[in-house]
Amino acid sequence: MRWTNRGQNAVLLACGTVLLSVLVLSGAAPEKHLTVYSVAANYSPPLVQREGREYVGLLEVLEPLGKVSAKSEGPRWRLRYNNVESDFQAGKARARIQGRDADLGAKFLLENNRGLVSVGSLGALLPRFLGGPVTVHEDSGRVFIGSVATHFTASLTPDNPPRLVFHFTGPVNPTVATEPGALRMTFSREPLVAPASPTLTFGNKIIPSAIYSESNGMAVVTVNASTPVMATFSGDGRTVTISPTSAPAVAQNVTPAAPGIPAAQAPPATVAPNAPPAPAARRYFAVVDASHGGDDHGETLSSTLLEKDVTASLARSLRQELESRGIPTLMLRDSDANLSVDQRAIFANADHAAIYIAVHAASNGHGVRVYTALLPYSGDDRGVFRSWTTAQHASLPLSQSAASAVAAELQKRQIPVRNLAAALRPLNNMIGAAIAVEVAPQGADSSQLTAPDYQQLVTSAVATAIAATRDQLGAAQ
Repeated sequence: MRWTNRGQNAVLLACGTVLLSVLVLSGAAPEKHLTVYSVAANYSPPLVQREGREYVGLLEVLEPLGKVSAKSEGPRWRLRYNNVESDFQAGKARARIQGRDADLGAKFLLENNRGLVSVGSLGALLPRFLGGPVTVHEDSGRVFIGSVATHFTASLTPDNPPRLVFHFTGPVNPTVATEPGALRMTFSREPLVAPASPTLTFGNKIIPSAIYSESNGMAVVTVNASTPVMATFSGDGRTVTISPTSAPAVAQNVTPAAPGIPAAQAPPATVAPNAPPAPAARRYFAVVDASHGGDDHGETLSSTLLEKDVTASLARSLRQELESRGIPTLMLRDSDANLSVDQRAIFANADHAAIYIAVHAASNGHGVRVYTALLPYSGDDRGVFRSWTTAQHASLPLSQSAASAVAAELQKRQIPVRNLAAALRPLNNMIGAAIAVEVAPQGADSSQLTAPDYQQLVTSAVATAIAATRDQLGAAQ
């Protein structure tokens, strides 16, 4: 884990919001990828086009799920996943897994010591390694490991005007976009699957139908409507209601006020005349931040393991554990993106979530360390701005209470834990409750950090503690 410690003025919050929005929301140029859904983690390794087929790195598919290693000897490529041994040959359409033949359906490719298999072969290959059912949607690049699928129903209310209500079996957080005649919900992280029929018809002139589709690792539900509509979310994220807008009101984009600036002094809203209203933004209770990313690798945990990759996997697991407890959660970094500590603080503060949780990983020590901010000495803020280096001051007691609850829950599960205070960024810059959770292996093997059972043991404990203190944290929002 590497921490930087550079003081900045709170004015960065107001001027940096637009820049950060571009970095987080636009990201790099889109590429084709495979989305893998499992109890341990949801993740998206890239796809490559070879010989008219989509291929993916087999090691990248298995790595977030358990202990994996691979080595090549000329055209021969050997991979070990937990206790399962396998042997592949470049250019061959068959492999040996635990001494038994496996039909790949397409040639195995070896490029720069990286073993590539066709997406179509994963349905036969992965059960051999994982010992359980695997469902592959080859055309859309989606893989479901075990019983993780989220199902949904849709029904139209008899109201006038009608409302279309979607009920999901798990929390969802789609991206919502509107266009003339349609509202589109894109599910890029949830294991959403099609209903019995991908086209749902309601026999109503205002909302006549909804269509389910999949492509490039995502699921999309498009609601067709003859009038502008908007989406609203229930608190637990399991219900989405599509309603006609009451009037052709204006759309507003409001720049959040910087810490310490009274709301009355915030920049005025930007109004787009005669535009349909923007969909209601979902209010997040927790922000989970996978530390490092991009060219900031964090700690090199082993010869093949970087902190930035472990924190992304842990953060996804924590988000899933929190949302399974009905806690709406935003994952700040869900790709290999560069974000400075100032940008992380700016984005989290603008969201006004009840708690910010930074996730780190380390190879030294054992178990988990839970941090709260150790603030530098500073006098009272008497000007317009709150000091950037001590923005956490008012919320520090709440942060310490949350950290104590997390430590106690980890102890219940016999995970070694230490509760510490340190001058850490961006914790010092947060205006709400903020903690950092640094995960080390329980033993001497750093590869344990990628083991799904250990990750879930830790993230489940953290989520349980946050859920137990939800009322206390929410009262400060």
